Amino acid sequence: MADETRPQSPELLVDHLQDLVLKTQDVKEMLDELARFSAVTLTDPAVAFCSITLIQQRKPVTVARSDDSAVRLDESQYRADDGPCLSSIREQAVVHLPDLTDVARWPAFTAAAREAGVGSSLSVPLILEGEASAGLNLYSTQSHGFTADDISMVETYSYHASKALRLAVRISQLAEAKAHLLAAMESRTTIDLAAGAIMAQNRCNQETAMKILKIASSSRNVKLRDVAASVVASLSQDPNVRTHFDA
Repeated sequence: MADETRPQSPELLVDHLQDLVLKTQDVKEMLDELARFSAVTLTDPAVAFCSITLIQQRKPVTVARSDDSAVRLDESQYRADDGPCLSSIREQAVVHLPDLTDVARWPAFTAAAREAGVGSSLSVPLILEGEASAGLNLYSTQSHGFTADDISMVETYSYHASKALRLAVRISQLAEAKAHLLAAMESRTTIDLAAGAIMAQNRCNQETAMKILKIASSSRNVKLRDVAASVVASLSQDPNVRTHFDA
């Protein structure tokens, strides 16, 4: 692998990770990019691959990987509820297995690893916030596939990757909150327009107009906003009438 594919300093590494956060559209996309970038940055992708495990409500799942082989190795650990990646996350410590032919602690994982032709593994926790926890898993097809320098680099990398991941989660949460707010504003606008139309047609007050809408919603088993939208569309004779706010 050409040396230029790897960041040559912590500053360049941080730049790469920040670029991942800024260039990707959501957390899932960012995680997939992070897994691929990690495999290239930390190992030789010809002989190693990477995955990211996320634990939420005590349930682990592989949320990103550079190769499908990593998923099978991760899932062997999830089924057994034990393994190097889970131990790394739970104990918040690096777990390095230099030779998987000489590991007795995790028989289900080592059997799956041998079947996949994996000779060594390296798991490191990613520090998140809240109730979720995560870990970076590296698998090599060679025994002793990770040197002391590799492990040191992974530890440094995981620190910066954790910060990038937390930032991506926060950005995603803000975007989701904005989307919910815009949706609520759109619904409120549609309902207000429909209520106004009913008030004009029936010469009633707003309270009575809202009761009419709610009765229609309940009797038809249709959401109030959808009933309101149909009222607005019928009056405007335009099914695509705009009632939403531009972001």
